[in-house]
Amino acid sequence: MLLFTTQQLLQEIAQVQDQLFQGSRALGRLPLASGVTPYEVVYQEDKLRLLYYRPATITASVPLLMVYALVNRPYMTDLQQGRSLIQGLLGQGQEVYLIDWGYPDQLDRYLTLDDYINGYLQRCVKQVLKRHALNQLNLLGICQGGVLSLCYSALHQDQVKNLITMVTPVDFHTVDNQLSHWVRKIDIDLLVDTLGNVPGIVLNGVFARLKPYQLQHQKYFNMIQSLDKPSALASFVLMEQWINDSPDQAGEVFRQFVKLFFQENQLVVGEALIGKQQVDLSKLTMPLLNIYATEDHIVPPSATRPLGQLVGSRDYQELSFNGGHIGIYVSAKAQAQIPKAITNWLSVH
Repeated sequence: MLLFTTQQLLQEIAQVQDQLFQGSRALGRLPLASGVTPYEVVYQEDKLRLLYYRPATITASVPLLMVYALVNRPYMTDLQQGRSLIQGLLGQGQEVYLIDWGYPDQLDRYLTLDDYINGYLQRCVKQVLKRHALNQLNLLGICQGGVLSLCYSALHQDQVKNLITMVTPVDFHTVDNQLSHWVRKIDIDLLVDTLGNVPGIVLNGVFARLKPYQLQHQKYFNMIQSLDKPSALASFVLMEQWINDSPDQAGEVFRQFVKLFFQENQLVVGEALIGKQQVDLSKLTMPLLNIYATEDHIVPPSATRPLGQLVGSRDYQELSFNGGHIGIYVSAKAQAQIPKAITNWLSVH
C-alpha cells in the first residue's frame, strides 16, 4: 500500500526545491559574523585589540572589562541584533570594554600564561584605568577567560573592584565533566612539541564530539526546515560562522593551561604558578558573582559552583541560568535576564 500518491510526492519535491532556492538566495544576502555593535579600538598590541563600547547614556560609575576565552572569537557576546550580551549591558547604561585576542601565529608559539595574564591582560586593565582615571575596574571573565580573570584577580586584586565569572570552570575534575575526562588523558607535551600551535579545527572537532548527534547531524536537518525562514536561517549561519572561526592556540599557553587546570586541577589545589607568582583563590576578597548555565555540556554546574568554597570573599553570589553554554549569550531568555542581573548586581556593589 502506497503511503503517498505520485502527485503528493511531486508536490513534496517541489516544496523542498523551492525551499532550497529561497534559502540559497537568502544565504547570499547574509553578512559575515563579526559582531553587530559599533566600537572603538582604544589599544592594540601584537594580535590583541581592546574594544570600547559606549552606551547612549552612561549610568554606571565603573567600566566593565570583559575577558573572553582564547579558544573562540569574542563576538559571540555580540553575535546578532537582539541576541547580544554587549547590547544588553549597553542598554543598562554600562560602559563595556572587550579584549579581542586575535589570531595567534607561529610568532606566538612560545607565549605563556604569564604573558597573557601579567602581560596582555594587565596592560589592558591599565589602559582602562588610565582612560577613566580610576584605581579599580569591574572584571567579567567568560569560560576560559573566566579562569584567566580568576588568576589575574588573585594576583592583582587591588585593581579589581568586582569580579564576575560566567560559565567558568573551577574544579576540572568533577565526575560529569566529559571534556576534562578526555583532555586529562592527552600527552600534551607530545601534542604541542609536534604541532607547535594547536589548530582551531582540532579543538572544534573535540567540542563537536561532546554532543555528536546534535552538533554534527541534527542541526543540519533542522537548518533545512529553516531555509524559507530568513530570521532562523540567519541565526544558524551566524552561529556556524562563529563555530568555524576558531583561532589556533599558541602552543605553550595551551600546554600550560591543560597541565595546570585540566590535568592538575590547580585552581582547587591552589599551587598554580603564573610566572613566579602562586595563584591562591582564597586571596579573592572582592565581591564576586558566579554565573552558570544549568544545561551546560562544556562547563557543567558542578565544575563552576565550587568557586564559592575556594574564595576568601564574604560577598559571594551565584546566578543560575536555565540553559546551555551558548544559550546564555544569545537566547531571548538570556537577553531578558543576564544583562540586567549583572548591572543590578554591579549597581549594589
